[in-house]
Amino acid sequence: MEILSTSRTELKKGVLNLKALFTYDYGQEKMDSIRALGYELLVVDEKNVTYSEEMQDVEVLVCYNPFRSLDIKKMRDLKWIQLSSIGIDQAPVDVIKEQGMILTNNKGGYSIPMGEWVVLKILEIYKQTHQLYEQQQLKTWKMRTGLLELYGKKVAFIGTGSIAVESAKRLRGFEAKVIGVNTEGTEAPYFEQCYPVRELEEVLKISDVVVLTIPYTKETHHLINEVRLKEMKKDAVLINVSRGSIIDEKALIKHMQEGNLLGVALDVFEEEPLWEESPLWKLDNVIVTPHNSWISEMRNERRFSLIYENLKRYSEENELVNVLNLAKGY
Repeated sequence: MEILSTSRTELKKGVLNLKALFTYDYGQEKMDSIRALGYELLVVDEKNVTYSEEMQDVEVLVCYNPFRSLDIKKMRDLKWIQLSSIGIDQAPVDVIKEQGMILTNNKGGYSIPMGEWVVLKILEIYKQTHQLYEQQQLKTWKMRTGLLELYGKKVAFIGTGSIAVESAKRLRGFEAKVIGVNTEGTEAPYFEQCYPVRELEEVLKISDVVVLTIPYTKETHHLINEVRLKEMKKDAVLINVSRGSIIDEKALIKHMQEGNLLGVALDVFEEEPLWEESPLWKLDNVIVTPHNSWISEMRNERRFSLIYENLKRYSEENELVNVLNLAKGY
């Protein structure tokens, strides 16, 4: 894939510099390694970034979400945006398409910690650790006899991308039956079977655990709604690590207040931070975490490794990793 019409031969002679805007500083050593590729770097804190004249010749933007304050329409030389996130719903996709820019994300960069988080939350619900920890605080010695095994349970992933694959890999060690739902029912590593999205309702009916790892698009908005919640088993577990708006939260709250679902673990919400008056905070069988599942000590290393690789490829006019299909929205 040809990234630019401009030749990079001059770059190697030190005549031509590519200019890149970073909204996060990865430290002197890492930033110098990018400069060594032939880039002139402009580093502006994402919280304070607005357009300025020094950005007029920026060709590459490496960021998470500066788009609330930074008008990329003014950046006439901008050809490629590298996101540090997996999700792209914060990016002005219509503008990016209109300007003919390339958009890449950090697919796979957070998949390992998120896969671990998914397994952890299923086990916390099945082993009632939240209730046991509460007993510890109260110094209450009471055996709980309702604990469940993960062994043999049918765990369905709605979306079979890198997060789902890393989760499935770990769940296979528990001898759970891992199934998935994607657009056409395409096979995925570590999955026993994958179903097309048109069979979603049937998958919900047979699953003990449902994990949402599907990208957020107009089509997946409120994918899990009142009707589909009723398709799920009364004692099913629901996990969401994708985007909050894939679930209709009002419908979920009502469904649970009526005594449905064994447990729910939510790391993402329709509005973040989760508003203080939300009933989700107080429901006994809901685990609320603050969009934290992607965090680990390796997050910056993996994220920077991808950014560096793509910047190297770009300077050499090679195909980039994780180029988004903007027509499909992911």
